[in-house]
Parts: sequence; C-alpha cells; structure tokens
Amino acid sequence: MTNWKEIDQKAKEWVREAGERIRDSFKSSLSIQFKSNPNDLVTNMDKDIEQFLIGKIQETYPGHKILGEEGYGDDVTSLDGVIWIIDPIDGTMNFVHQQRNFAISVGIYGDGIGYIGLIYDVVHNELYHAFKGEGAYMNEIQLPMLDKVKIEEAVIGINPVWVTENKRIDHTIIAPIVKKVRGARSYGSAALECAYVASGRLDAYLTMRLAPWDIAAGLILIEEVGGTASTLTGEKLNLLTKNSFFVGEKNLHEHMLKEYLNR
Repeated sequence: MTNWKEIDQKAKEWVREAGERIRDSFKSSLSIQFKSNPNDLVTNMDKDIEQFLIGKIQETYPGHKILGEEGYGDDVTSLDGVIWIIDPIDGTMNFVHQQRNFAISVGIYGDGIGYIGLIYDVVHNELYHAFKGEGAYMNEIQLPMLDKVKIEEAVIGINPVWVTENKRIDHTIIAPIVKKVRGARSYGSAALECAYVASGRLDAYLTMRLAPWDIAAGLILIEEVGGTASTLTGEKLNLLTKNSFFVGEKNLHEHMLKEYLNR
C-alpha cells in the first residue's frame, strides 16, 4: 500500500533542499543552452536539479516512475502506478534574466489521480502545497476556497503574445477578454501562475500550449481550493501530452468558456 503521507514529507524535504541548491547557484555563472529555439532555454541548474530530485526518488522509491522536463526520467506512456511529474525550474528565462519569478514544480500521481502538488517559489521561500482531500497551503497558511468573481473584477494571467497575431489561436478571441477584465498579468512561469490562481492572486490563467510538467502540481492545488481546469475548449487535460490550458475560479471559468472561448 502506498504511504502517501511519507511521500509528501520526503518530497517537501527534497524540494526545499533543491531550492537551497538553486539559491547557492546565484553566486556562480550559468551555462545556458537553447532547446527548440533561442527563447526555449535550459541551464546547467535545470539539469542538476532534475538529476538531484530523480536520484532521491529512485533511491527511496525505485518502483515509482518519473516524467521530467529535461529527459532524465522514464519513458512514461501511461499514468498507471505512482508517477512523479517534475519541472526542476519552471520559468527558466526568468531564472536566467531576473533570478526570480521561477519555481520548482512537482506533481505526484497514483493511477492518474493527483495526490501531492508542490510549487516552490525559491526566491521568496513560498512553498505552495496540497495533499488530496486536505486543502492547499502556502507554507503553513491554508488557502481559502476561491470566491466567485465577475469577469469585470477579475485579474487574469496571460502572455501578451496571444493578443497579437500568432499561430496558436485567433487573437481576436483573446483580445475582448483582455479588454473586459480588470487587469492582465504575465509572470513567465506556468507553475507560479497556477499557484497564484490557487491563492487568489490571480482569478484565472490561460495559455495555448503547456507540457505535463508545467501543470501537474498546479492542477492538484487548484482542485483543493475549488477551482476548475481544462483546455481552452473545455476538454479534460491529458497529462501525457501538451495541451492548451485554462484554469480559474469555477464560475469565471464557465463564463469565459461560454461567452468568449467556445465561439
């Protein structure tokens, strides 16, 4: 039988230790490489942190599978068993340019069910964490259930690129949303933007293409505070592929899907 409480404790310890390694790296220079294009960066720290976490998991839980952004985990083709979905540094461009606005993201699933979600804002020492059925927290502070919000009073997370001509979506669908809401923000880290929705700092977040490691932890946090997550067309998210992504307070989520996105 899986001891989820023990896994939760271990995961938190490892994530905090990984954060300390990242903070220590600020004193030294980074090796930076491009992945698919010059805006898709990977650093030696991304690789180091993923290998550090994988080493801990494999040593302690050799039967668990690991899906990691940098490719050091397993070839995961199903959600059967216990799976750790890891982004060692979500927001690498922010890490490189700002040394802030990035996070370690770890979602732990059992047979497709999210049990543990951890998003660690390393610089601010804010650990957003959730355990299935027990609520979501920022450090020791429990996050309240999300309050109903009207679109005119909402602050949403969205990258400005989606309001200009692009290959992912008709920007004329998105522009009216940005005009209607109280405010729009872009933080450059999907994990942090999910954490901000869960904590009420944002009311919704939407984007056109994210990988499983970008959202796995955030989905668990959002569920524990009564939020809703889907693709931009309202479909269930697939944690084995890339998806469009829309998360928010459930009434706002429903309204935006009906009035703006499904047209």
